[in-house]
Amino acid sequence: MAKKSVIARNEKRTVLVEKYAAKREALKKAGDYEALRNLPRNSSATRVRTRCVLTGRGRGVYEKFGLCRQMFRKLALEGKLPGVRKASW
Repeated sequence: MAKKSVIARNEKRTVLVEKYAAKREALKKAGDYEALRNLPRNSSATRVRTRCVLTGRGRGVYEKFGLCRQMFRKLALEGKLPGVRKASW
C-alpha cells in the first residue's frame, strides 16, 4: 500500500495537468518555450504516474484495468475480472 501523501501528490498533479492542458498546447504550437518554461513543473503530463486504484502502487500497473500486477492476479484468480481467465495449453 502506497503512502497516502504520495497518492494525494499524484492526484494534485493530475488536477494541474487538466488545468494547464489548453494553455500548454497553445504555447507549444506558438513555439513560445520561454512562457512554457514558466508554467508549473507539475502541469506536465509526463509527471503524472499511473497508479493502482486499489493499493496506490506505482509500478507494474496494467493501464487497461487500472490494477497493479498483484491485485490483477488476485482478482483474476477469484473470478472477479470479467473476461479474464488463467491460460492453459
